[in-house]
Amino acid sequence: MPTASAEHTVPNRLADETSPYLRQHADNPVDWYPWGPEALARARREDKPILLSIGYSACHWCHVMAHESFADPDTARRMNELFVNVKVDREERPDLDQIYQTAHQLFNQRAGGWPLTAFLAPDQTPFFVGTYFPKTPRYGLPGFAELLERVAAYYRDHRDEIARQGAAVAEAFARAVPPPAAPGACSGEAIAEAIGALKASFDRTHGGFGAAPKFPRATDLQLCLRRYAATGDRAALHVAAFTLERMALGGIFDQLGGGFCRYSVDASWTIPHFEKMLYDNALLLGLYADAYAATRAPLFARVAGETAQWVRREMQAPEGGYYSSLDADSEHAEGKYYLWTPDEVRRLLSAEEYAVVAPHYGLDRAANFEGRHWHLAVAQPLAAVAASLDLPEAQCAALLAAARGKLLAAREARVRPARDEKILASWNALMIGAMARAAAVFGRDDWLDSARRALEFVRARLWDRSGGRLLAAYKDGRAHLNAYLDDHAFLLQALIELMQTDFRPADLELARSLAQILLERFADEAHGGFFFTSHDHERLIHRPKEGADNATPSGNGVAALALNRLGQLLGEPRYVDAASRCIAAFYPGLRDHPAGFSTLAIALEESLAPPTVVVVRGARPAVRSWLRELLPAYRPSTLLLGIEHPSEGPLPPALDKPAGPQAVNAYVCRGVTCLEPVATLDALRGLLDGGVLK
Repeated sequence: MPTASAEHTVPNRLADETSPYLRQHADNPVDWYPWGPEALARARREDKPILLSIGYSACHWCHVMAHESFADPDTARRMNELFVNVKVDREERPDLDQIYQTAHQLFNQRAGGWPLTAFLAPDQTPFFVGTYFPKTPRYGLPGFAELLERVAAYYRDHRDEIARQGAAVAEAFARAVPPPAAPGACSGEAIAEAIGALKASFDRTHGGFGAAPKFPRATDLQLCLRRYAATGDRAALHVAAFTLERMALGGIFDQLGGGFCRYSVDASWTIPHFEKMLYDNALLLGLYADAYAATRAPLFARVAGETAQWVRREMQAPEGGYYSSLDADSEHAEGKYYLWTPDEVRRLLSAEEYAVVAPHYGLDRAANFEGRHWHLAVAQPLAAVAASLDLPEAQCAALLAAARGKLLAAREARVRPARDEKILASWNALMIGAMARAAAVFGRDDWLDSARRALEFVRARLWDRSGGRLLAAYKDGRAHLNAYLDDHAFLLQALIELMQTDFRPADLELARSLAQILLERFADEAHGGFFFTSHDHERLIHRPKEGADNATPSGNGVAALALNRLGQLLGEPRYVDAASRCIAAFYPGLRDHPAGFSTLAIALEESLAPPTVVVVRGARPAVRSWLRELLPAYRPSTLLLGIEHPSEGPLPPALDKPAGPQAVNAYVCRGVTCLEPVATLDALRGLLDGGVLK
């Protein structure tokens, strides 16, 4: 490889990678390696420490560090002389990211982030870990160039200390998961404790939890919604509904184009970190659909609709899969694509439209972004604007709709943020499930078609039917990387959601294959639960096994929930038992830190009180008619399958119910208790709403 120089023009090794993030660094003068045997062998052969840089393509501070340091020939020259430099896309290699983010927590006693900058011994053991470092000292951080020299000297002169530190890190990794709970010790009190912790940290002024920066925390809100459905807890409903309302009116939601940004930098949801991630929007799309089903609030329907339309318009590939993210930056400035000035808006709109838009979105107030730009967030409700203008609210709504269309068209002519077009199995699974659920709630066949197209992409490109193996990532015609726990668990849960909206035997077959893989290739037979990597995965210094939620739901929590549901549908005790052992494995974490384990709490809830299973059999038109009536209701503890008779494929005995002499028969079971077949929609609705099987 060429050495760094001001004349450096030859792409480095990253030019051949599929990850857009890695390819962003292909023209750096840094002698980058992707993670793999070549880099690790060189570090061992030359006894050089490894500089590991982990990030992702939509990450603003990753771009800043790349521009300041990795593109700088002098800094790159020091990196090349002193280290073996390895660049990792955390979205393709979440296994590595989990390991070294945990190391950051151990070293610094606080959460990490991206870019993650880790210095490793050749055996992969970290001895110094940080995040962003500026090129020259500022923000209370050392300059990166100076840091390189200090770290290299430390590695050269303190081998014994590094070895002791490495042993301590290994011991800390081994203690990361506490012993599992005893059989039968898992109690619903932990769910109540989790709800209590969320209520205690709830921001009653702005919604959400805690202070800035503020994240959506969709799994926590989902738990609150479910608590309301299960117990009638209206305070839990308020936590969820008020937070969703404030987010929908804030700048974290794209008021023109739909979809949510990653998080808010302030407590009031006004100014976001502008990157848009597929997984956030999947979690929030499903959550807003459920919140609408629970409350019938028109705002939640609008937000769900605009988010789904944004996904279909901007994030779905022609091949069917969903892309990963939109960058925070455009033209090298964060948020530039989304920002306005009042004069710019005034030029695009009629006077009547501007009179509504300005007070509604706060253009008549001081700039809310860096003192000179305006990011659109609802400053006054439309009813208040209409009253101040002495106009009917319907007329103001029409003016606002026309103005939004004009502003969106003008914005789309700007330089767009970059899009990361790799397709990840786990994030696609989240969006497939969310699209299916939203399609069911709102009766949108186009959204169902979107979910189906994405699933068929996964089945065609990421599922190796002959080897029974799922792959994690796809880009430019190439699928690769062993799939992780999240890929399998999220896809299994998505299939269960999709089967409730549109049952097909082929989906059930894939679901059973995924469940079998979880049990055979990921299960911790000794202690319960599932490892993040499969038994045949590349050997790393640690094998993560996490139960807490993060930016995405816990893979173990989703695996427990989905396996229990599949077991209840099929009457398969192996799946139910595996789910119970998984919950027991992480129950001490839920008990001791209840606010961080909401997905596991949901799985525990359904383990303690199995979901009601409803199988509707009959001719397709009649079955579809029943589903259109039943699916929009919020019944989170009910699994509803509409299976046409005759079926388009073989069915397992538990689902192969007779259609009977009536147009439709419905079979209602919970655990081992089943009722007589139900032949009318009103009777079935009465059973479900009356809680006969509770």
